[in-house]
Amino acid sequence: MRVLITDYDFKDLDLELRIFKEGAIEVATAQCKTEDDVIRAAHGCSALLVQYAPVTDHVLAASPQIGMVSRLGAGFDTVDPAACEKHGVWLANSPDYGVGEVATHALAMALALLRHLPFYDRDVKAGNWHYLSAGPIGRASNMTLGILGLGRIGKRMAHIGRNVFKRVIACDPYIIDGDFPAYVERVTLDELFAQSDALSLHVPLTAETRGMVNGRLLDLMPSASVLINTARGAVINIDDLLKILAEAKLDGVALDVLPVEPVPDGHPLATHPRVLLTPHAAFYSIEAEIELRCKAAQNVVSWAQRGRPDYPIVKGSKLPS
Repeated sequence: MRVLITDYDFKDLDLELRIFKEGAIEVATAQCKTEDDVIRAAHGCSALLVQYAPVTDHVLAASPQIGMVSRLGAGFDTVDPAACEKHGVWLANSPDYGVGEVATHALAMALALLRHLPFYDRDVKAGNWHYLSAGPIGRASNMTLGILGLGRIGKRMAHIGRNVFKRVIACDPYIIDGDFPAYVERVTLDELFAQSDALSLHVPLTAETRGMVNGRLLDLMPSASVLINTARGAVINIDDLLKILAEAKLDGVALDVLPVEPVPDGHPLATHPRVLLTPHAAFYSIEAEIELRCKAAQNVVSWAQRGRPDYPIVKGSKLPS
């Protein structure tokens, strides 16, 4: 059997090559950017290991030999699950590799904004040394932490944030009351935005969540509140966000993810003084990267050996050739 590693931004593929060698799987590598790139590179391959490359109905229809797709990540917005189901293709991911990393990154971003650390850094480097240079700062232990999406990462964010903030509230219509931790108060979507001093987003990118954080919701946020996104960039309507920032309503915004990555040259988010950016790095630690890559590659090996990946999202019908 042969697997195509469609694309990667790791410094090497030693981990993946070792796992595939042990599983007696041949490997092809590429740096696919488009659907046609994937179709060309996947010739003769039964499985795909995908980081960012698009895997769509067009790709799968043109490549009937493909029986499974494993995503290097928890999200799978570059892979079309409906197309996988239509063509009998297994889709798998690495669902739990960086839960702690993303939650601590989000909390670090929230506290950096609430404590005005980027502003202090800017002022000190400009020669302004005074504790009031960055404006008034409230006490975090009197504030409310809001969480949109109470899955694995949202729950971890609530757990580590509860000792920092006075109150933790969350909105997730897909989680039953019994799965809300006792220290998390369930609220509606509007209540979440209206009551959060620090609001952290932890939802997947779906048709429902794309652009859901819009001007109406942002306008509900309290004055001097902060917004943090370590989920997916397209969850926020960026034009609406820029308008709210121009009105100086929010104290700060921290974004690890953007609708277009990397941030385009000259984009207003890249130069706005109240925006803190990181390069889609919330998932990263040395250990998390190893876990991510091993689990994603092992999905392919498990499918090749047992006809089923370890972490299936779509249960396919195709067997390894």
